[in-house]
Amino acid sequence: MTSNEPNLSRRAFGGAVGATAAAAAVGLGVAAPAQAAPAEARHAGPQEREFRAERGRRSRRPNILFILGDDLGWADLSSYGSPHIKTPNLDRLARQGVRFTDAYSGSATCSPTRFSLYTGRYPGRTRGGLAEPIADKSAGLEPTHPTLASLLRDSGYATALIGKWHCGYLPDYSPTKSGWDEFFGNFGGALEYYSKLGLGGEYDLYEGDAEYKDLRYYTRILTERAGEYVSRDHGDKPWLLNLNFTTPHWPWIADGDTEASAEVTRRIKAGDGRALWHQDGGSVEKYKQMVEDLDRSVGEVLKALKRSGQEEDTLVFFSSDNGGERFSYNWPLSGNKASLQEGGIRVPNIVRWPARLDGGQVSHVPVFTPDWTATLLELAGARANPAYPLDGVSLAGYLLRGEKAAERNLFWRVRGERALRRGDWKYYRGKTGRDQLFNLAGDIREQADKAALEPARLAELRAAWEKTDAGLLPYPG
Repeated sequence: MTSNEPNLSRRAFGGAVGATAAAAAVGLGVAAPAQAAPAEARHAGPQEREFRAERGRRSRRPNILFILGDDLGWADLSSYGSPHIKTPNLDRLARQGVRFTDAYSGSATCSPTRFSLYTGRYPGRTRGGLAEPIADKSAGLEPTHPTLASLLRDSGYATALIGKWHCGYLPDYSPTKSGWDEFFGNFGGALEYYSKLGLGGEYDLYEGDAEYKDLRYYTRILTERAGEYVSRDHGDKPWLLNLNFTTPHWPWIADGDTEASAEVTRRIKAGDGRALWHQDGGSVEKYKQMVEDLDRSVGEVLKALKRSGQEEDTLVFFSSDNGGERFSYNWPLSGNKASLQEGGIRVPNIVRWPARLDGGQVSHVPVFTPDWTATLLELAGARANPAYPLDGVSLAGYLLRGEKAAERNLFWRVRGERALRRGDWKYYRGKTGRDQLFNLAGDIREQADKAALEPARLAELRAAWEKTDAGLLPYPG
């Protein structure tokens, strides 16, 4: 699709597009002031200004390029404060769009967050979402459940997923069973970057539901495939591409590390079930190489998109599936992957859509993964299935019409931990079982526990968490 094609008002939405979605695409509004953010969370560049929606713009339904890093921490990008990792391509993307400082993943590990993105709902709404993360063939995303891809496909989009799926294994679960027209990638949670061997020693690179042999470095392969997809002529169809890199997830193998690859592969084939965890490998420098390679790869895909002539009409979104891991730069956050402390769930969010959003902006509105599902559905003119109500709130009004962002609770649950954010306040119970209360406006590091000073507020947030939890599936014993 090219930017000189007919605008949205000339597209055939028909009955598939509700009045709300159409208004989101062409509506006007008066911008509301952005919320204040903790000073230590800003990392604002010299040209960055508070977000303000612009009026009077028209556009077609956007193509959607949704890019996920894997276990990438909130502060691992130089635009988010990393002092040693250089990410010029993602920094440029932020300068061309909107950077969110208070953005969160749907959960603290890979599978549940992907469930929350694909369904727009809390992971605990579905049996597969209770696995933290999925590690065998016993659970997955049920093909009967509506997804972002199936709803957009029904609204006229071409859909593809390239990279890490991690929402169930064949023969019962697959992207092509859940709304994606095309799939190229891996089913499991991790794989060795050259041999493509997974956690159980299985070969894990597929095109559709068939094995695909390619022993080059995995990130290179995904980048090549994604570049081909965004360059393709899709005719009159807008498209959705979920591009899910495994970088910088362990094993700690950068492009060119063939000796390390051979050693990890040897251990996998010898039956070492923990070889991919690579607990005796990696370093801060190796992690830096992997993140900077991710940045270069995103840059290559964005160059292909620009060459295709579709840049203006493509909404590009970048994030991570959860917080950082062993070598991630998380300062000043506490905790990391698998924890509901800020370091486990706060992630970078960057949105660029040249046709509708001005660049060089920063937003401090709290958002989380299911919100983007709701947002993309509205922008695409698609409706959620009423039998599967969304837990996310669309940000289309905030981004395009200047409406005030909805004030609501952000809820998380993992085994042994609970958290809820309302405004600047966060209720948290970790594995110690002790209820804690933090004001993130002045304590992003979660060190000043206000529970004893604010017992009524603590009780109110705890009750709100328990009310939501009561509507979710219980964890299996």
